[in-house]
Amino acid sequence: MRLAVASTLKKLIRILIALSLACAGLVLAANLWVLAATEERIEGDLMLCAAEPVGIVFGTSYWSRGGGRNPYYVARLGAAARLLRMGRVEHLLLSGDNRTRYYNEPVTMWRDLRDVNVADADMTLDYAGFSTFDTLVRARKVFGADRVLLITQDWHLPRALYIANAIGLDARGCAVPSRSVDGVWELRMREWLARVAMLGDLYLWDREPHFLGPHVPLPAPD
Repeated sequence: MRLAVASTLKKLIRILIALSLACAGLVLAANLWVLAATEERIEGDLMLCAAEPVGIVFGTSYWSRGGGRNPYYVARLGAAARLLRMGRVEHLLLSGDNRTRYYNEPVTMWRDLRDVNVADADMTLDYAGFSTFDTLVRARKVFGADRVLLITQDWHLPRALYIANAIGLDARGCAVPSRSVDGVWELRMREWLARVAMLGDLYLWDREPHFLGPHVPLPAPD
Protein backbone atom coordinates (compact mmCIF):
# COMPACT_ATOMS: atom_id res chain seq x y z
CA MET A 1 0.00 0.00 0.00
CA ARG A 2 2.74 2.42 0.98
CA LEU A 3 4.67 1.60 -2.17
CA ALA A 4 1.58 2.32 -4.28
CA VAL A 5 1.03 5.68 -2.55
CA ALA A 6 4.70 6.60 -2.94
CA SER A 7 4.60 5.67 -6.63
CA THR A 8 1.46 7.77 -7.16
CA LEU A 9 3.03 10.76 -5.40
CA LYS A 10 6.13 10.50 -7.57
CA LYS A 11 3.97 10.48 -10.70
CA LEU A 12 2.04 13.52 -9.48
CA ILE A 13 5.27 15.36 -8.72
CA ARG A 14 6.60 14.56 -12.19
CA ILE A 15 3.36 15.79 -13.76
CA LEU A 16 3.47 19.01 -11.72
CA ILE A 17 7.09 19.60 -12.67
CA ALA A 18 6.30 18.98 -16.34
CA LEU A 19 3.32 21.35 -16.21
CA SER A 20 5.41 24.01 -14.47
CA LEU A 21 8.13 23.73 -17.09
CA ALA A 22 5.54 23.89 -19.88
CA CYS A 23 3.98 27.02 -18.37
CA ALA A 24 7.38 28.65 -17.94
CA GLY A 25 8.23 27.79 -21.53
CA LEU A 26 4.95 29.27 -22.74
CA VAL A 27 5.55 32.51 -20.84
CA LEU A 28 9.11 32.77 -22.16
CA ALA A 29 8.14 32.00 -25.77
CA ALA A 30 5.22 34.45 -25.73
CA ASN A 31 7.38 37.24 -24.35
CA LEU A 32 10.20 36.64 -26.81
CA TRP A 33 7.66 36.70 -29.64
CA VAL A 34 6.14 40.00 -28.51
CA LEU A 35 9.52 41.64 -27.90
CA ALA A 36 10.87 40.56 -31.28
CA ALA A 37 7.74 41.76 -33.07
CA THR A 38 7.89 45.26 -31.59
CA GLU A 39 11.51 46.18 -30.87
CA GLU A 40 12.05 48.05 -34.15
CA ARG A 41 9.15 50.40 -33.39
CA ILE A 42 10.47 51.57 -30.01
CA GLU A 43 12.65 54.67 -29.66
CA GLY A 44 14.44 55.24 -26.37
CA ASP A 45 15.59 58.81 -27.05
CA LEU A 46 12.84 61.40 -26.69
CA MET A 47 14.51 63.68 -29.22
CA LEU A 48 14.39 60.93 -31.86
CA CYS A 49 10.83 59.74 -31.33
CA ALA A 50 8.79 59.58 -34.53
CA ALA A 51 6.52 62.48 -35.45
CA GLU A 52 2.87 61.39 -35.42
CA PRO A 53 -0.43 63.31 -35.42
CA VAL A 54 -1.58 61.91 -32.05
CA GLY A 55 0.28 61.02 -28.88
CA ILE A 56 -1.48 58.57 -26.57
CA VAL A 57 -0.68 59.03 -22.88
CA PHE A 58 -1.62 55.97 -20.81
CA GLY A 59 -3.06 56.69 -17.40
CA THR A 60 -1.52 55.34 -14.22
CA SER A 61 -1.77 56.05 -10.52
CA TYR A 62 -0.75 59.54 -9.42
CA TRP A 63 0.71 58.12 -6.19
CA SER A 64 3.30 55.38 -5.73
CA ARG A 65 2.93 52.66 -3.13
CA GLY A 66 5.52 54.45 -1.02
CA GLY A 67 3.30 57.51 -0.77
CA GLY A 68 5.15 59.92 -3.07
CA ARG A 69 4.27 60.91 -6.61
CA ASN A 70 4.50 58.01 -9.01
CA PRO A 71 7.64 58.60 -11.13
CA TYR A 72 6.05 56.71 -14.04
CA TYR A 73 3.15 59.15 -14.03
CA VAL A 74 5.48 62.15 -13.78
CA ALA A 75 7.67 60.85 -16.62
CA ARG A 76 4.75 60.18 -18.97
CA LEU A 77 3.32 63.65 -18.55
CA GLY A 78 6.69 65.36 -18.77
CA ALA A 79 7.48 63.50 -21.98
CA ALA A 80 4.04 64.24 -23.44
CA ALA A 81 4.43 67.98 -22.83
CA ARG A 82 7.92 68.00 -24.36
CA LEU A 83 6.86 66.01 -27.42
CA LEU A 84 3.99 68.42 -28.01
CA ARG A 85 6.27 71.45 -27.73
CA MET A 86 8.84 69.88 -30.06
CA GLY A 87 6.15 69.22 -32.65
CA ARG A 88 6.60 65.45 -32.47
CA VAL A 89 2.87 65.15 -31.81
CA GLU A 90 0.10 67.60 -32.65
CA HIS A 91 -2.51 66.39 -30.17
CA LEU A 92 -2.59 64.36 -26.96
CA LEU A 93 -5.15 61.67 -26.15
CA LEU A 94 -5.19 61.25 -22.36
CA SER A 95 -6.66 57.84 -21.65
CA GLY A 96 -7.22 56.29 -18.26
CA ASP A 97 -9.44 54.85 -15.59
CA ASN A 98 -12.49 56.73 -14.34
CA ARG A 99 -14.35 53.98 -12.48
CA THR A 100 -15.35 56.11 -9.48
CA ARG A 101 -15.93 59.77 -8.70
CA TYR A 102 -12.84 59.71 -6.48
CA TYR A 103 -10.41 58.32 -9.05
CA ASN A 104 -10.09 59.97 -12.44
CA GLU A 105 -6.83 59.47 -14.31
CA PRO A 106 -7.67 61.51 -17.44
CA VAL A 107 -8.75 64.59 -15.48
CA THR A 108 -5.69 64.36 -13.23
CA MET A 109 -3.42 64.26 -16.30
CA TRP A 110 -5.34 67.12 -17.92
CA ARG A 111 -4.96 69.33 -14.83
CA ASP A 112 -1.25 68.65 -14.49
CA LEU A 113 -0.62 69.32 -18.18
CA ARG A 114 -2.56 72.57 -17.96
CA ASP A 115 -0.26 73.54 -15.09
CA VAL A 116 2.68 73.34 -17.51
CA ASN A 117 0.84 75.44 -20.11
CA VAL A 118 -0.48 72.74 -22.40
CA ALA A 119 -3.59 74.21 -24.06
CA ASP A 120 -7.00 72.58 -23.67
CA ALA A 121 -7.31 72.51 -27.46
CA ASP A 122 -4.29 70.20 -27.62
CA MET A 123 -5.82 67.55 -25.34
CA THR A 124 -8.68 65.08 -25.60
CA LEU A 125 -9.76 63.00 -22.61
CA ASP A 126 -10.76 59.35 -22.83
CA TYR A 127 -12.58 58.40 -19.64
CA ALA A 128 -12.91 54.68 -20.47
CA GLY A 129 -9.27 53.67 -20.90
CA PHE A 130 -9.59 50.97 -18.26
CA SER A 131 -6.72 48.96 -19.73
CA THR A 132 -4.06 49.17 -22.42
CA PHE A 133 -6.35 47.14 -24.69
CA ASP A 134 -9.35 49.43 -24.09
CA THR A 135 -7.27 52.56 -24.66
CA LEU A 136 -5.96 51.40 -28.03
CA VAL A 137 -9.22 49.97 -29.39
CA ARG A 138 -11.06 53.14 -28.38
CA ALA A 139 -8.34 55.33 -29.92
CA ARG A 140 -9.07 53.69 -33.25
CA LYS A 141 -12.81 53.00 -33.12
CA VAL A 142 -14.10 55.89 -31.01
CA PHE A 143 -11.62 58.69 -31.67
CA GLY A 144 -10.73 57.72 -35.24
CA ALA A 145 -6.96 57.70 -34.78
CA ASP A 146 -4.94 55.82 -37.38
CA ARG A 147 -1.35 56.97 -36.73
CA VAL A 148 -0.21 57.40 -33.14
CA LEU A 149 2.82 57.72 -30.88
CA LEU A 150 2.53 55.70 -27.67
CA ILE A 151 4.01 57.56 -24.69
CA THR A 152 4.90 55.25 -21.81
CA GLN A 153 7.72 53.26 -20.19
CA ASP A 154 9.89 50.81 -22.15
CA TRP A 155 8.53 47.75 -20.32
CA HIS A 156 4.95 48.69 -21.26
CA LEU A 157 5.55 49.52 -24.91
CA PRO A 158 5.96 46.00 -26.38
CA ARG A 159 2.49 44.92 -25.25
CA ALA A 160 0.90 48.22 -26.27
CA LEU A 161 2.54 48.15 -29.70
CA TYR A 162 1.59 44.53 -30.30
CA ILE A 163 -2.06 45.29 -29.53
CA ALA A 164 -1.97 48.37 -31.77
CA ASN A 165 -0.60 46.37 -34.68
CA ALA A 166 -3.16 43.59 -34.17
CA ILE A 167 -6.11 46.01 -34.35
CA GLY A 168 -4.80 47.91 -37.37
CA LEU A 169 -3.43 50.98 -35.61
CA ASP A 170 -0.20 52.37 -37.08
CA ALA A 171 1.81 53.02 -33.92
CA ARG A 172 5.33 53.88 -32.83
CA GLY A 173 6.59 53.80 -29.26
CA CYS A 174 8.38 56.55 -27.37
CA ALA A 175 10.01 55.13 -24.23
CA VAL A 176 9.99 57.82 -21.57
CA PRO A 177 12.88 57.98 -19.08
CA SER A 178 11.92 57.48 -15.45
CA ARG A 179 13.45 56.27 -12.22
CA SER A 180 12.39 52.95 -10.75
CA VAL A 181 9.72 52.54 -8.09
CA ASP A 182 9.39 50.13 -5.19
CA GLY A 183 8.36 46.69 -6.40
CA VAL A 184 9.75 47.18 -9.90
CA TRP A 185 10.56 43.48 -10.31
CA GLU A 186 7.05 42.51 -9.29
CA LEU A 187 5.73 44.99 -11.85
CA ARG A 188 7.92 43.56 -14.60
CA MET A 189 6.87 40.01 -13.78
CA ARG A 190 3.23 41.07 -14.00
CA GLU A 191 3.99 42.58 -17.39
CA TRP A 192 5.49 39.29 -18.58
CA LEU A 193 2.26 37.52 -17.60
CA ALA A 194 0.15 40.32 -19.10
CA ARG A 195 1.79 39.74 -22.49
CA VAL A 196 0.71 36.10 -22.40
CA ALA A 197 -2.84 37.09 -21.42
CA MET A 198 -2.84 39.65 -24.24
CA LEU A 199 -2.18 36.96 -26.84
CA GLY A 200 -5.15 35.04 -25.48
CA ASP A 201 -7.32 38.16 -25.63
CA LEU A 202 -6.37 38.79 -29.25
CA TYR A 203 -6.39 35.29 -30.70
CA LEU A 204 -8.57 33.12 -28.43
CA TRP A 205 -11.17 35.08 -26.47
CA ASP A 206 -12.03 37.83 -29.00
CA ARG A 207 -11.93 40.40 -26.22
CA GLU A 208 -13.88 43.64 -26.58
CA PRO A 209 -13.40 46.89 -24.64
CA HIS A 210 -15.70 47.63 -21.71
CA PHE A 211 -17.25 50.58 -23.55
CA LEU A 212 -17.13 51.97 -27.07
CA GLY A 213 -19.85 54.56 -27.53
CA PRO A 214 -20.39 57.15 -30.27
CA HIS A 215 -17.66 58.33 -32.60
CA VAL A 216 -15.77 61.35 -31.21
CA PRO A 217 -13.27 62.43 -33.88
CA LEU A 218 -10.03 64.04 -32.78
CA PRO A 219 -9.18 67.49 -34.15
CA ALA A 220 -7.81 67.34 -37.69
CA PRO A 221 -4.03 67.87 -37.87
CA ASP A 222 -2.85 71.25 -39.14
